[in-house]
Amino acid sequence: MKLLSFIRLGKPSFGAVVKDGVIDLTSKLDPDVNTLKDLISLNLENEAEEYIAGKTKDLSFSDITFMPVIPNPEKIMCVGLNYLEHKKETGRPDVDNPTIFTRFADSQVAHLQPLIKPDNSDRFDYEAEMAIIIGKGGRFISEEDALNHIAGYSCYNDGSVRNYQRHTSQYTPGKTFPGTGGFGPYMVTPSEVGDYRELPIELRLNGNVMQKAKLSDLIFPIPRLISYVSEFTALSAGDVIVTGTPGGVGDKRNPPVYMVPGDVVEVDIGLLGVLKNPVVAAPKL
Repeated sequence: MKLLSFIRLGKPSFGAVVKDGVIDLTSKLDPDVNTLKDLISLNLENEAEEYIAGKTKDLSFSDITFMPVIPNPEKIMCVGLNYLEHKKETGRPDVDNPTIFTRFADSQVAHLQPLIKPDNSDRFDYEAEMAIIIGKGGRFISEEDALNHIAGYSCYNDGSVRNYQRHTSQYTPGKTFPGTGGFGPYMVTPSEVGDYRELPIELRLNGNVMQKAKLSDLIFPIPRLISYVSEFTALSAGDVIVTGTPGGVGDKRNPPVYMVPGDVVEVDIGLLGVLKNPVVAAPKL
């Protein structure tokens, strides 16, 4: 099942993707279930799947405006240097634990919405990543049980402002500028994905393939990421873990390649769909 958040007639809503459109699930399963995060928190995915069985679309995609899959996650935890080729191109050493930084929810944009190139940087880089959305929260989650805590998977573009990222050893200033993180188009449930390690991941900039790998290439696999994060913070339903980017980032190319206004960037993760965003200049303040 594919689930998404969207705006319809000015109202935030959520629903399920069916052939050629969307079934609106807002308040359909329970009057208080108005967001995808509500659905996940109450573990109503099975009820949603039963509700949409045999139904046709309520809305066409042209009737809606996509929102980030989870517009208001309590936490967004991002993982750095989690593919061997990317670690090699950065020259960073091997480490025993995942490299973790954070992103703020208001830095996210949805499928088809513009990524915003900051006006104080010309080093706006792309990063294709797979995001996992937590379904069942908890602390000290074991690696053996970790996959049972996943509500679904999605595409993410962890757009990076490289000069701000490198002001110090801490990444966060370059990772959470407004409008720099693409998230979507929808969340795909584990039952539809199967083994996430079989998924391909590819980024295209203006149609040119810039990054290409498989999820099986992750240095720290998803169970390790969930378990590790849950050691230092309680995970909650709707939290997002962005799992790392493959080699081929623009900053490490010769010459470097950065995103500029007019570009179109796509993150393609097979069954998870294609996240597509144009790039625009930041509005003048």
